[in-house]
Amino acid sequence: MTSLCCKAETSASAIVADAVTGSHVLKIEGYSLTKGLGNDEVIKSRIFDVGGHRWYIEYYPDGYGSDNSGWISFFLNLKHPVATDVKASYRFSLLNEMGEPVQLYSTCSESIRMFKTTALSSWGYEKFIKKKALEESTYLKEDSFSVRCDIVVCKEFRAEDTTQFVTVPPSDMIQHIGCLLSSGTEADVTFLVGDETFAAHRLVLGARSPVFMAELFGPMKEKHISQIKIDDMEPRVFKAMLHYIYTDSLCEVDNGDASVMVAQHLLVAADRYGIDRLKLICEDRLCNFISTGTVATTLALAEQHGCKGLKAACFMFLRSPGNLKNIMDSDGFQHLTSSCPSLLSELLANVAP
Repeated sequence: MTSLCCKAETSASAIVADAVTGSHVLKIEGYSLTKGLGNDEVIKSRIFDVGGHRWYIEYYPDGYGSDNSGWISFFLNLKHPVATDVKASYRFSLLNEMGEPVQLYSTCSESIRMFKTTALSSWGYEKFIKKKALEESTYLKEDSFSVRCDIVVCKEFRAEDTTQFVTVPPSDMIQHIGCLLSSGTEADVTFLVGDETFAAHRLVLGARSPVFMAELFGPMKEKHISQIKIDDMEPRVFKAMLHYIYTDSLCEVDNGDASVMVAQHLLVAADRYGIDRLKLICEDRLCNFISTGTVATTLALAEQHGCKGLKAACFMFLRSPGNLKNIMDSDGFQHLTSSCPSLLSELLANVAP
């Protein structure tokens, strides 16, 4: 078995956004005189500069859009002409008498907006604040109120290295536990499987398998035995199961029919020792290797070990009339009918046209 003791290398970089920020406070003096100007009627602020671009704010005292006549609308506009499109985010905030943003009436663009060069570019809020809400608030003082527009202009994005004074490596717990298996250090139990022996650690096995926990730490006879014989399992299957127990991953096996056979036997072993995730991994792998040569034995396996997903995959494969016909006279189908006779009616119900 290949040693799992390896060292991971890490590096880091950052994507940095160069941006320029600025703000403009627009004070509406004589609000009552602007109110009643009419829906879709606009009053523009003076032009101001942020990020090397010229901007202005549009104020709609009776709302923008026929459905918004009860609202006050504000929009940010890019003054034309400009050489290139401008990427920017913005926030409109109603200010209190201390000049601070009112949280309830502070609205921010959800993402960066593109202000185009080819047409009038305007972004903002049709429903910034209801006129009635403003008029009943303390923010309208002496017939005046103020709104601040904060703008962040994105200049460019660049990638650069980051200085890491301390590099925290990824977890290597699995590698260390895997090294226990490959080295055999402090192993306190051995398993005889066929003509091969495998050294292992009781605590690791018990932590990963409820069956091993009962066998090795419960009242069962194996508790005080240093060597345990495993019947009805091939050495390579037991080796693959041990590898998973220590590393939480499957070791590489041969391709083709050998891989399918190992996965079938490993599923049985996982079910036998209550290693549920390994059982599901094997079930998933077998779903990808269903063929006319394997479907009968795989379906019998799925039925005997309660693998609903694998069973459904076999039924789907057999819905093809050609596939069903090809396996009817096979040894695998005869094994299926003898080992799982109750499955035949379910099979016919699922594959019938």
